[in-house]
Amino acid sequence: MVGAGILLSRIIGLVRNRVFAHYFGTSDAADAFNAAFRIPNFLQNLFGEGVLSASFIPVYAGLRARDREREASAMAAAVAALLALTVSVLVAAGILLAPWLIDLIAPGFEGEKRDATTRLVRILFPGAGLLVLSAWCLGVLNSHRRFFLSYAAPVVWNLAIISALVWAGDDRGQYHLAVIAAWGSVAGSLLQLAVQLPTVLRLLGGLRPGPLAGEPVRAVLRNFFPVFVGRGVVQISAYVDTVLASFLPTGAVAAVSYAQVLYTLPVSLFGMSVSAAELPEMSSATGTEAERAAYLRGRLEAGLRQIAFLVVPSVAGFIALGDVVTGALYQSGEFTRGMTLYVWAILGAASVGLLPSTLGRLYSSAFYALHDTRTPLRIAVIRVSLGIALGYGLALHLPGTLGLDARWGAAGITLASGLAAGVEYGLLRRALGGRIGITRLDRGLVVRLWTSAALGVAAGWVLRSTLPVLHPIPAAVLILGVFGATYVGSASLLGVPQARRLLRIR
Repeated sequence: MVGAGILLSRIIGLVRNRVFAHYFGTSDAADAFNAAFRIPNFLQNLFGEGVLSASFIPVYAGLRARDREREASAMAAAVAALLALTVSVLVAAGILLAPWLIDLIAPGFEGEKRDATTRLVRILFPGAGLLVLSAWCLGVLNSHRRFFLSYAAPVVWNLAIISALVWAGDDRGQYHLAVIAAWGSVAGSLLQLAVQLPTVLRLLGGLRPGPLAGEPVRAVLRNFFPVFVGRGVVQISAYVDTVLASFLPTGAVAAVSYAQVLYTLPVSLFGMSVSAAELPEMSSATGTEAERAAYLRGRLEAGLRQIAFLVVPSVAGFIALGDVVTGALYQSGEFTRGMTLYVWAILGAASVGLLPSTLGRLYSSAFYALHDTRTPLRIAVIRVSLGIALGYGLALHLPGTLGLDARWGAAGITLASGLAAGVEYGLLRRALGGRIGITRLDRGLVVRLWTSAALGVAAGWVLRSTLPVLHPIPAAVLILGVFGATYVGSASLLGVPQARRLLRIR
C-alpha cells in the first residue's frame, strides 16, 4: 500500500515536472524557482516525514502495542501542538529573512534572477509549514497501518501546481508564471493536509493534548533532536549542491533538480516504501533482546532482497537508457534534445549511489526502531562531509582539468553524493551488525540480478537500434517495456524468488 500510494503520487509528480519543463526548460526562471523551492523545502525536510516518522512512530506504535491507546492519542495531540507552534515561528522568520537566505543558497544569482528567487521563497514558506503538519498526519496514519492515504495525499499538491501552470499558460512572462506556480504549491499544501486530517482525527478520537512534559512526549523529543540534526546535516549537503550549481553556467541548478526527480523516484518508491512499512512493524517487536534481534534480522534481510530486486534495474536503466527516460518525461517545448542529454549525464552520475542509498534507508529505520537515533546522525555527518569535499572538487575543478565545458560539473555534484552514499551504507551496516548480528544480501542473488539487468539493457539497445524515429514517449514505452520484461523474465529463469512471485511461478 505504501508503494501504491507513492507510485500514484510520483506519477502525478512526473506529470507536474513535465508540465514545468514544457514552460520553463532550463531558463533563468527555472533556476530561480528550483533554488527558491529548496529553501522552504529545508523546513519541510527538517520537520517533515523522515524526522517525524523516526521520532514519533516508534513511541506511538509502542504505546499502541501495549494497549495504551488513550495515552498514545494524547501524546500525538501534544506533539501536533508543539509542532504547529514551532513551525509557525519558523515560517514567519523565513519570510522576513528571505533576502539573506538567498545569499546562502544561491550566491551566484544576481539582478532580476535573485529578486525573483526572493519573492518565490516568501510565497512558498507557508506551504512548507502546512506540509510539515501533513507529515504529522502521515505518522499517525502509518502507525495505524493506513498507508495508502498518507502516501497518495501529495497527488492533490501536484495537481494544484499543474492546474496553476495550465491555467496561466504561455501568455505571461516566465518569472510571473513562476509566481503563479508558487501560489499553486501553497494551495496544494493546504489540500494535502485537508485530505488526511478527517481520518487522523477519527483515529485519534479528536485532538485532546496530553501533558507536554509527559514521558511519551519527552521520548519523542529525545528521538527527534538527533534525527532533526541528522536531517539538517543531509539538507546542508543538498543546499551545498545548489550553491555549487549556482556557480556553473545557466541551467545547472534546474538540470540537477530535473535529474533528482528521476533519481529519487526509486529511492522513494522502493526504498521508502519498504522502510516506511517496516518501521512500525520493527518498532512493535517484543520479547527478549535476542528474540528482538532475530526478528529484526529476518525483516531486514527480506527487505534488502526486495529493495535490491527493484533498484538494480533502476540503476542499469538510468545509466544505459537514461536519455530515453529523460526524453519521455521532459523533452517538450522549451526542453530540447540537448537538455535531455545533459540531464542524462547528471542522472547517470547520480545512479552510482542509488542502491546503497535505498538500502541505507532500511538500516536507518532499524536503528530508529531500536530508539537509536544518534548512530545514524554520526554516520550522516561523515557522509555529508565527504560529499561536500568531493562535490567541490568534482564540480568546480575536474571539468577544467579534463578540458570539458564547466556545465558538466553538474554531473560531478551528483557523482560525489552517490559515492558518499556508498560510504554511509557501509558504515550503517557495520554499526547495526554490532547490535543485532550481521545482515547481508546474498552474493548469488546480487550476481543474478545484475546479470538480468544487463540482459534487459542489451534487449533495450537492440530494439532502440531498429526503431524508426519516434516521439520520446512511445519510444520510451517500447524500449523500457522490453527492458523491464527481459529483466523480470531473465531473473525468473535464473531463480530469483521475487521475480517468480511477480510472475506467480512456483
